[in-house]
Amino acid sequence: MAVPVVYGRSLDRVVRLCEAEAGGDSRNLRVRLLDELRMTTGFDAYAFLLTDPETAVGCSPVADVPCLPELAKMSRLKYLTALDRWTALDDVALLSDLPDPSHHLLWRELLRDYGVRDIASLVFKDRFGCWGFLDLYRYDRVFSAAEAEYLARLTAPVATAVRRSQAGTFVVRPSHTPRSGPLVLLLSPDLRVLAQTPETYACLSRLVPPDHGRPAVPVSAYNVAAQLLAVEAGVDANPPRSRVHLADGLWLTLSAARIGDAAPPARRRAIAVTIEETSPTERLAVFARAFALSPREGDLLGHLARGGDNHTVACRMSLSELTVQDHLKSIFAKTSTNTRGMLLARALGA
Repeated sequence: MAVPVVYGRSLDRVVRLCEAEAGGDSRNLRVRLLDELRMTTGFDAYAFLLTDPETAVGCSPVADVPCLPELAKMSRLKYLTALDRWTALDDVALLSDLPDPSHHLLWRELLRDYGVRDIASLVFKDRFGCWGFLDLYRYDRVFSAAEAEYLARLTAPVATAVRRSQAGTFVVRPSHTPRSGPLVLLLSPDLRVLAQTPETYACLSRLVPPDHGRPAVPVSAYNVAAQLLAVEAGVDANPPRSRVHLADGLWLTLSAARIGDAAPPARRRAIAVTIEETSPTERLAVFARAFALSPREGDLLGHLARGGDNHTVACRMSLSELTVQDHLKSIFAKTSTNTRGMLLARALGA
């Protein structure tokens, strides 16, 4: 389908924006992108989340949704909705394209009551992982085929820009920064907050800063808990875990699990969301994806983190020392480093 001139010009602006913001703050990138989309296509509400590149579980939302008081319910239904789920999309899907929109659980059980008529669901992924998803809502009209084509074409440059913005978070942490201990949030089966450790509220407030005068909403916790429900319902197989950057090079891992033993049934047991500093191994995995390292380069990075000179690493990987050196040069170029110490300091945050 030919893209109208107005969309072609907008795509050029999106590409320039993505190039300018690559490696910068992901929130600023998303806000500026939403401004461009609002000007070009128009929408009434939105939810733009980053995702763990491996599990595709959402975090760090930039959103303006019509059902904020029911955010826990919205998260639960979003993850339990199989149709147009971001994990199954290549680029864009429209609610209005479904033969029967009433089969879309989130729309049928919640958004329809708020006057939402159409949803454009976008996913931002590349060969290194899933980096985010965006839902655009309209109340008065549906998205056209031309608009869907326009939105589909911008997903690739946006995915690259979001990935590179995540790469930019890998910095050496200040030596005085205290390490984060495990934090716990207890949720009911329908994701109501039951209890939390004292430090949890402060941590979640930093993950998703509340609007002025409003209490913090544990959106990132809702997302991993909702993914647990999706796994239990057979909607998605990815683990209920999300790695997310907090600040100053600190990455956290949020995980969800049921409390208690096999009785009562799982659906009636509370859900514990734990928040702890991302382990070195898990941090290295995200680092490798964010900087577009090849599988062999990622393996080499892991061996470097375990220690050893080129000869030792070459023996472990069944490679020549020259090949190891070539891979190292490639990694240095991709990560803007020039020594092993600098590389590992960024990758491990220390």
